Amino acid sequence: MSEKQKRIPIPKIFTEGQFQTQTEMLQMQRRPNKLYIGIPKETTMQENRVALVPSSVATLIAHGHRVVVETKAGEKANYKDNNYSEVGAEIAYSAEQVYKSDIILKVAPPTMDELELLRPNQILISPLHIPIITADFINRLRQKRVIALAMEYIKDEIGSFPLVRIMSEMAGLSAMLTAAELLTNTSGGKGVLLGGISGVPSAKVVILGAGVVAEFATRTALGLGADVRVFDNNIYKLMRLQNQVGRQLNTSSLNPFQLEKELLTADVTIGAIHSKTGRAPILVSEDIVMKMKPGSVIIDVSIDQGGCFATSEVTSHDRPTFTKHGVIHYCVPNIASRVARTASIAVSNILTPILLNAGNSGSIERLIANSIGLRHGVYTYKGCLTNEYLGERFQIKFTNLDLLITASF
Repeated sequence: MSEKQKRIPIPKIFTEGQFQTQTEMLQMQRRPNKLYIGIPKETTMQENRVALVPSSVATLIAHGHRVVVETKAGEKANYKDNNYSEVGAEIAYSAEQVYKSDIILKVAPPTMDELELLRPNQILISPLHIPIITADFINRLRQKRVIALAMEYIKDEIGSFPLVRIMSEMAGLSAMLTAAELLTNTSGGKGVLLGGISGVPSAKVVILGAGVVAEFATRTALGLGADVRVFDNNIYKLMRLQNQVGRQLNTSSLNPFQLEKELLTADVTIGAIHSKTGRAPILVSEDIVMKMKPGSVIIDVSIDQGGCFATSEVTSHDRPTFTKHGVIHYCVPNIASRVARTASIAVSNILTPILLNAGNSGSIERLIANSIGLRHGVYTYKGCLTNEYLGERFQIKFTNLDLLITASF
């Protein structure tokens, strides 16, 4: 059979268009959407921070977004109403007016009364303080069909928790300064100076966890002259901490025998364990706390995730401490609220880029669909609980968020 006879004839319809001019396919750019953002005044937990500072509000308004701020919302952080109105924000004189916004930004969890002001498909961005969250709170959010995001579980592009990190820096530094004060006689302590002086041994500080809180607590303690011990099961974190501090430290894995030995002679113990999904693990039992030195100090920075001491209970800035088994406990979940202006700027710096990206994407919902890090912060979505830990804790049905988003778009 010749070569010509072997060829299979191809219908002309499949080849006639290959030399014709083709239509150019251009990617359609999504039109930026204008956001409607509300910032209510915080009324609980002696919360002094505000979610957005005037400079960030000015940036958002310059991009065409609308911002409503409840009167006196920034007062405790030393921002007056006129600071907001001068950059273009609207000042609301009732919470109801603020909650008409599409996006609500808070730096404290909403109260049950505030939940009543929410409406379906509204976006709520606030912290989720695990110890004070109840099943009624979750169910009310579900009934309201709100899309709720927990600030402390939002991730960035590299997989870290930006809000947790910046608040941890402040908490680590503040925790050590607070501990130094609580050791004094005037605060009910043993009258021990945290830093060492000539001829007198330094106070011993034990830090549980080797993350950002530990880094800044360690820097502060060493700067004051204290003797520091750091415990963590992640050896890489212990190595990183030593590199960041720039000196050799006394470190250990969370060996129960070694940990108990150090805790029994510690003057200050800092709990700084962060859970990526739910409750912080309890590392120190009540039996060990009972054996600790009378007048020693526990500062549980992990209390916003349940605490890592069995004896920890949530306290407030009005009554920040309690004494149990002779040990002073400081368990305030919003430590950074003591330095409200600095903390407000820090929170605002993290939320502003998220809001700007949401405007460019078309909406926060669409940004959630496209951002794994932002999805990690969602715990209720249009009537469904999407956080597995909360589902197990409160025996509420948990639904995978990815499935819900796939169905929505």
